[in-house]
Amino acid sequence: MEFKLTKEQALIQKMVREFSEKKIEPIAELIDQTNQVPEEIFKGMAELDIFGLPFKEAYGGANAGYDSYVLAMEQIGRASAGPAMTVSAHSLALGAIDKFGDEEQKRKWMPSACKGKSIAAFAFTEPGTGSDPVQITTTAVKDGDHYVLNGTKRFISNAAYPGPIVVFAKDNESGRPTGFIIDKLCEGYSVSKPWDKIGLHGGSLLDVYLNEVKVPKENVLGKVGQGYPILQFGISFGKIGVSSVSLGGILAAYEESVKYAKEKKHRGEPIAKFQAIQLRIADIAAKYEASRWLTYRLGCLGNEPGNPMLFAKEAALTKTFVCDTAVDVARIAVDIHGSYGLMNDYKVSRLYRDAIMGPQIEGVSDMQKIITAGVILS
Repeated sequence: MEFKLTKEQALIQKMVREFSEKKIEPIAELIDQTNQVPEEIFKGMAELDIFGLPFKEAYGGANAGYDSYVLAMEQIGRASAGPAMTVSAHSLALGAIDKFGDEEQKRKWMPSACKGKSIAAFAFTEPGTGSDPVQITTTAVKDGDHYVLNGTKRFISNAAYPGPIVVFAKDNESGRPTGFIIDKLCEGYSVSKPWDKIGLHGGSLLDVYLNEVKVPKENVLGKVGQGYPILQFGISFGKIGVSSVSLGGILAAYEESVKYAKEKKHRGEPIAKFQAIQLRIADIAAKYEASRWLTYRLGCLGNEPGNPMLFAKEAALTKTFVCDTAVDVARIAVDIHGSYGLMNDYKVSRLYRDAIMGPQIEGVSDMQKIITAGVILS
């Protein structure tokens, strides 16, 4: 049992932290205000191989594994959740192609995306669905060598960036969801304006409109009618990213709280002298360490996930704990800052807005607990 980073892992963590501090942190407030990530940030992350960090070199990746991916995502999330969420959704889609795509699909779609020249997306949710595949209304009708897709997808990350998008639609052959890889620049594909969400600015969510989109049969991901198993397993890898982003938020709230407690004076002395503040700092420290080791462990499991159901359980358990904990930590950080924590001039207000979104995305917390308990009690 080893509890220290390898030289390669430590180097990746250091490089991404330095990049995040020098390039992302200075414009984090601008990203929050404009809900946009500047192109130079994406270029910088591409130069560090962040877009392809966990994937094999044969497909353009860095072959660094999900354990290193977690370390990188934590540092980006520490600076700004927007760029981190963009990478997380991108890696979720690429992970599905990597795990379920055939050799031709992987060589066609992954190299450009792994190098950050295109950004991938993943589309399951619809206006009338949550996590229920039975309610999918997007249709895929077989027409010769193609499928014709029609429907609307809701709250889709990265939907406006050029690149592949994995879309789930109910096909007319099996009557069940099937996964398709679509080029976002194809005819019949369009998107809404970004949703004006409360936090995670820079990681835009849009609706996707599919109007008579023709998809070659070669673009079916996995087998016809096997979309939901792909979704269940694939989204487990997405939870590695979401957990890592939330972990970064916890770390940022921890650091901001310690800094404020040492600098804020009351009657000439730092408020860190008060036992009430000390208890809160200790509480945050414990929550960070618990979340860190759960998330790091999930990254290691992602390298060799083994049984899909057991991996799904571990991903669900980690995601709900870390995202719920991020909300608790952000609230405590605001409490430490007092009235100043309610001001947008202070970073903790942004951290709180970002944190409260975590339990609602990539599967709500109650659903994650049901998944966890379902595997335990089966």
